[in-house]
Amino acid sequence: MGVFKNDKNGTWFVQFRYTDWKGERQQKFKRGFATKREAQDWEREFLMKKQADVTMLFSAYAELYERDIKPRLKENTWLTKESIIQKKIVPYFGKRKLCDITAKDVIEWQNEIRNLTDKGGKSYSSTYLKTVHNQLSAMFNHAVRYYGLKSNPAAIAGNMGVEERKEMLFWTLEEYKKFSDVMMDKPLSYYAFQMLYWCGIREGELLALTPQDFDFEAETVSINKSYQRLKGRDVITTPKTKKSNRTIKMPKFLCEEMQDFLGMYYSAGAEDRIFPVSKSYLHHEMDRGAEEAGVKRIRIHDLRHSHVSLLIEMGFTALAIADRLGHESIEVTYRYAHLFPTKQTEMANKLDSLGKGDF
Repeated sequence: MGVFKNDKNGTWFVQFRYTDWKGERQQKFKRGFATKREAQDWEREFLMKKQADVTMLFSAYAELYERDIKPRLKENTWLTKESIIQKKIVPYFGKRKLCDITAKDVIEWQNEIRNLTDKGGKSYSSTYLKTVHNQLSAMFNHAVRYYGLKSNPAAIAGNMGVEERKEMLFWTLEEYKKFSDVMMDKPLSYYAFQMLYWCGIREGELLALTPQDFDFEAETVSINKSYQRLKGRDVITTPKTKKSNRTIKMPKFLCEEMQDFLGMYYSAGAEDRIFPVSKSYLHHEMDRGAEEAGVKRIRIHDLRHSHVSLLIEMGFTALAIADRLGHESIEVTYRYAHLFPTKQTEMANKLDSLGKGDF
């Protein structure tokens, strides 16, 4: 159900089912729209008028929330939110009226969620619990802002769980060289890890690279897209953030290596992925390489941390590193502060000199 085109006269019509504020299923049909956008706008306005009542069931509101939020998000982002909503939120609150859900109800829900376990029988992490709660709170905030709900009961109840900072592991240059040496038996794997380590790009950015992204005269690679595998489909999206759209200057040796790779081992078109593998392939190769090289196993994303560590050791500033990574400089300063050389002693000595009048 939704918006469709009438092949006979070229106009558009709307046909869909919806849940009204009483929780009853209804059907609506309207035709004669000149454009698809007009039909979509009418459908949205109709649903808002019919369902924008805080006495509607939470399950009905969840449908409205999807219609409002899904078009704004990347597919993989929405799928993550949808999974939480359908598995952790709607089963508990679905049959309750939106306006009747209280902070006490949210606290009882939190207690039930805390007692759940994953497929392996392990309790959910504090980070995941916080993510689940934040999703519920986001839904209530949306209802407050657009549908007249008086307050957010999830905010009143307070969060559950806290964000846990994952341990930041990285390889030294010596460790990476040991790893890269054993990867040379598989050119595709070798060159993939070379790009990850020496450019500090994200896994999805690597897997989306095409031959046309490289400018070997300028010695650059353009990062302008990301790869995802969603529901058995290869999906190319925009990068993680606007800042992630960037051009990275490559070291000369890496330019030469990538030219060799594209010339000797690859014969695809300019817009084809040069690393036509999955993330699971890279993870398997990381396992194999780390074991054979005798170095600690780190995550694929930790190669990005390793690149940052190398740049900090070489004396580059947070601003320069952030530009290369596609981050804000404040984020680099916050996340990698412990890796930057301390300036506290130098500051104290200069303040001491000022205090003594030695200037």
